Amino acid sequence: MATQKLYAGAKLRDIRSRLGLTQKDFAAKLGISLPYLNQMENNNRPVSTTVVLALAQEFGFDVTELGQGDAERLVTDMREALADPVFGEAAPQLADLRLTASNAPVLARAFLALHRAYRQTHERLASLDEALGREGSQLQPSPWEEVRDFFHYCDNYIDAVDRAAERFASQIATESDLRSGVIARLEADGCVVRFSQTAPMRTFDVTRKELTLSSLLPVETQTFQLLVQIALLRQNQLLDATLDLARFQSDEARAIAKLGLANYYAGAALMPYSAFLSAAQDTRHDLELLAAKFGASIEQVAHRLSTLQRPGAKGVPFFFVRVDQAGTITKRHSATRLQFARFGGACPLWNVHRAFETPGRFLRQLAETPDGVRYISLAHDVSKSGGHFGAPVRRYAIALGCEVRHAQALVYADGMDVNRASAFEPIGISCRICERTNCHQRSVPPLEKRLTTTPHLRDVLPYQLD
Repeated sequence: MATQKLYAGAKLRDIRSRLGLTQKDFAAKLGISLPYLNQMENNNRPVSTTVVLALAQEFGFDVTELGQGDAERLVTDMREALADPVFGEAAPQLADLRLTASNAPVLARAFLALHRAYRQTHERLASLDEALGREGSQLQPSPWEEVRDFFHYCDNYIDAVDRAAERFASQIATESDLRSGVIARLEADGCVVRFSQTAPMRTFDVTRKELTLSSLLPVETQTFQLLVQIALLRQNQLLDATLDLARFQSDEARAIAKLGLANYYAGAALMPYSAFLSAAQDTRHDLELLAAKFGASIEQVAHRLSTLQRPGAKGVPFFFVRVDQAGTITKRHSATRLQFARFGGACPLWNVHRAFETPGRFLRQLAETPDGVRYISLAHDVSKSGGHFGAPVRRYAIALGCEVRHAQALVYADGMDVNRASAFEPIGISCRICERTNCHQRSVPPLEKRLTTTPHLRDVLPYQLD
């Protein structure tokens, strides 16, 4: 099999920018000529073995990062945006999108931001929202979407926050249990910790330094919320410094992101990186064993597995998603080539939707996306009780998966015929960008296919795709 050439011009430019080097100095340290570096940075030449070795030896760079980055995410996001009917038949070819994502990622992100602003304006007008007529209203991305994209393009791994959480966990590793240790640290900081059946999940009185948690919460959720408060109190400077680098466009986005970072810290402290990665490998990623070992919920464990992307100590690259009963994606992240729809729900052929039908069970699925990549996917329902009679129950389903080439690392792959092509179910991302012509669950025609209708012919779909 021929070796695939590595084009990583944008990544090389990013490395050089972070090091503060000119092209001339960077080329000298890599032991290559200036024109050769210029050609690689512009993707006119692939990255050579000499450069890969020099990056590792001269700068200690994790060369596996060269083959990753935002290109696949940007291509998927642009294809979905271009599926908007406003573009008609003027959508660029896939090869052009890949070229843009590789050579001009800043332009690609600007296009996505422009399309997002258009969508929001269109939705406001359609719903008779008068936001455009109010004084001071601006075309800005939704704060929630802006924060979602921040974590999305960070690979859902925030190194400084993750390491700070790991250090905190090591400091209280000798305590009888993590929950007691966290409470002791809060009390040592002058906080009063109390529990109440009538309280919200977590509330903190800044003036009185009083933290109140709901006693109706599961123990793992109580521990998680205690750690969130630790992050907000003890790591406020670190969180703010991280937010400063992100440069959010609104105070609302910054506030949402700060809570997101505090939640990230809590998960990383509850399941410290090195210990959790080792346990995940030892148990072959058995979610139930990991939940029992770290005092976490199944959802917390699944989400943490999707963040194990520390340079030099990466775990299996997983995707993680949570959907509600309407099929709307409420959480999403992918360290794999599989990217989720930014708008609307997930593919109905995906096993995550069937998890609601079989509560309490793990569902396994072998799936193949239109690009030919094969995955193993695990789905499970998640119910969150209100804690008392009459309280609403929140119901979700989560999915965790990876490319099938990592199947031997998953206990859930045991007994599955991963070598039989017919064992893989065809799934997609979004009907508007899915190229399959014979899908019985298709809701709308794909953007890049021509369709015809025949009055005297009716099959599963009311049209035929060319």
